[in-house]
Amino acid sequence: MSKEKESKRKESKRREALIYHAKPSPGKIKVVPTKKYATQRDLSLAYSPGVAEPCLEIEKDKANAYKYTAKGNLVAVISNGTAVLGLGNIGPEASKPVMEGKGLLFKIFADIDVFDIEIGTEDVEEFIQTVKNIAPTFGGINLEDIKAPEAFEIERRLKEELDIPVMHDDQHGTAIISAAALLNALEIIEKNIEDVTIVISGAGAAAISCTRLYQSFGAERENIVMLDSKGVIRKDRDNLTSQKAEFATSRDINTLEDAMEDADVFIGLSTSNIVTPGMLKTMAKNPIVFAMANPDPEIAYQLAIDTRDDIIMATGRSDHPNQVNNVLGFPFIFRGALDVRATSINEEMKKAAVIALAELAKEPVPEQVNVAYGETRLTFGKEYIIPKPFDPRLISVVPPAVAKAAMDSGVATEPIEDWERYEELLLQRLGHDNKLVRLLHSRAKLNPKRVVFAEADQLTVLKAAQIVHEEGIAIPILLGRRDKIEKLKEEIEFEADVEIIDPKSDEQEATKNAYANIYWSQRNRRGITQHTAKKLMRERNYYAAMMVNEGDADALISGFSRNYPTVVKPMLELIGLDKGATRIATTNVLMTQRGPLFLSDTSINIDPSSKDLAKIAQMTATTVKMFGIEPVMAMISYSNFGSSSNEKASKVRQAVSYLHRYYPSLIVDGEFQTDFALNNEMRQDIFPSSKLAGRKVNTLIFPNLDSANITYKLLKELNKAENIGPIMMGLKKPAHILQLDASVDEIVNMAAIAVIDAQKKQKRV
Repeated sequence: MSKEKESKRKESKRREALIYHAKPSPGKIKVVPTKKYATQRDLSLAYSPGVAEPCLEIEKDKANAYKYTAKGNLVAVISNGTAVLGLGNIGPEASKPVMEGKGLLFKIFADIDVFDIEIGTEDVEEFIQTVKNIAPTFGGINLEDIKAPEAFEIERRLKEELDIPVMHDDQHGTAIISAAALLNALEIIEKNIEDVTIVISGAGAAAISCTRLYQSFGAERENIVMLDSKGVIRKDRDNLTSQKAEFATSRDINTLEDAMEDADVFIGLSTSNIVTPGMLKTMAKNPIVFAMANPDPEIAYQLAIDTRDDIIMATGRSDHPNQVNNVLGFPFIFRGALDVRATSINEEMKKAAVIALAELAKEPVPEQVNVAYGETRLTFGKEYIIPKPFDPRLISVVPPAVAKAAMDSGVATEPIEDWERYEELLLQRLGHDNKLVRLLHSRAKLNPKRVVFAEADQLTVLKAAQIVHEEGIAIPILLGRRDKIEKLKEEIEFEADVEIIDPKSDEQEATKNAYANIYWSQRNRRGITQHTAKKLMRERNYYAAMMVNEGDADALISGFSRNYPTVVKPMLELIGLDKGATRIATTNVLMTQRGPLFLSDTSINIDPSSKDLAKIAQMTATTVKMFGIEPVMAMISYSNFGSSSNEKASKVRQAVSYLHRYYPSLIVDGEFQTDFALNNEMRQDIFPSSKLAGRKVNTLIFPNLDSANITYKLLKELNKAENIGPIMMGLKKPAHILQLDASVDEIVNMAAIAVIDAQKKQKRV
């Protein structure tokens, strides 16, 4: 890529980031009410005079603040902006986007609310006093992006002087995650932590905390060599901080190259590309290398594993195995600490998190995680030494371990008694996080496919294709008027060399003729002449379908500017039904507060029969599994279990009976009214013998197109729920139809679906 193109690409990314943070409203987080406020009575309870009652109760006992306010689930993310990411000392205001981002992660991974606080001082005493003064508001304090050595003193003092959990994540987050990875890596290569020699490149807050934590698990100080920007930290060096002096060595070592010789472990928390292949070759047998500098590690992952086939390698990057990611730690550690109302986050709690993470990596991996990362089966070993960030078990494993450690170490003021109930409550919090879209994109990126954008001369579609290309989700093929596409590409600075095809142009004549002959040979006894076939191949949807049919593309998406039946017709004529399918259908996925909810059939079958409904349920179950989710399906009606004998209800009942008889492994029941389907307690009370008893329904099969389409659009608009779909089911090859005027995000998500569908179908061949 030329310097000019690279510069334009960076400028485009810069603008995209700025627009993301500015639109549609500035920032990434907001405060929303949790109580009713519609009536005067509601407001009189929320404020005056009703609010006086909880105030008086808290005055009697300050602990009542946890009972009557949001304090118990509220963490402050606090910085003075002196060490922000790789940007350095950029000040408190400039650090705010990062602190908001941290708040976002707390919420989506552990359902913890956050106020971000940016403090305008670099004076340690002033900073400490400010945090102490605002501490009554919060249940916990997460310190962030504060430079060393001040960060050590700030955290030490606040932990001593406050009675709520305090943690500087920059220090302890990486330490906790990397310690779990290190313990597992050592187990794999059958070495003891007490015996291994460890090189630490970096001497900042994270490096110091990592080293101290490794020592608490048995690493010997005399086996550790630490380096900073000036070289090896030796006892004979002048002006060492107390933290660096703690790890000064008396060994005759002067350079990183010297330190790496015969070392068992390298921990990189410094800068990129400082470790050479030659250094790796001098390390001991079965070396462990955690190159965690971001965005570029101390040695590139591929270079390291090419250099040593016996290496266990980890980085801070998501595009390689063994990502050391702080999000595996801080949300869940604070979750556990808050839930027992801990007065601190102590060493016992941190070590409990390490052990919980290490042990979780040894457990069988849920299918959802395998699907997300495109693996047949993730198993404990050299390329899987720590859990993946998308592992849904994290919230039910790490917080209980932290909570138990808090109780055992005497810092828990509200001990948990019913652990089964606690784990249920933790799992319920997952419903507030819409991880599915991130999972889809990650899985698509693992093996991107060629996707035809059949309406690429529409600006919205082209913007989506640009994102898909830049993010590595798919390899876009742009169909439409070449002159218009090239003009629009210039407008949005989409400069990548992407294939453009204009089906109406003469340059495609040979391909069109070939496609037309194939189509004519297939349908010349169904009213199609050779002339008609050639004419149809000028139409973008026929041309796109033939591209997929003939292997010139892997998938297609269309429908942005044309009505659904018009777009579906060529797909049915050219691509046809999948093996075993008797019809096509669609499902939509809505990202709701209770988690992903699949709704079928939202676009195709107007009034399906009982057998059709059963087939739609089967196809939907297969699609849900494609997302790595176990389908729990309710067949929807206006009646419950035979409360109406009308034929509209009877057909649903018959479909359920058919599924129970011929597909007993499917978790499906009905007919149910929608509220009974979605409300587990109602269902349990009235229909305890239901096959869905005790299960959380994630899939609704509707009796007709009216009810399905109306419901999904109503939910989407009222709740502003993110939508994926309609996902086409039953076609032989991947073709997916957009809703009219779909948004850029919806098109990007459908492109990811198309890629995953292609990945799945190609595996069957």
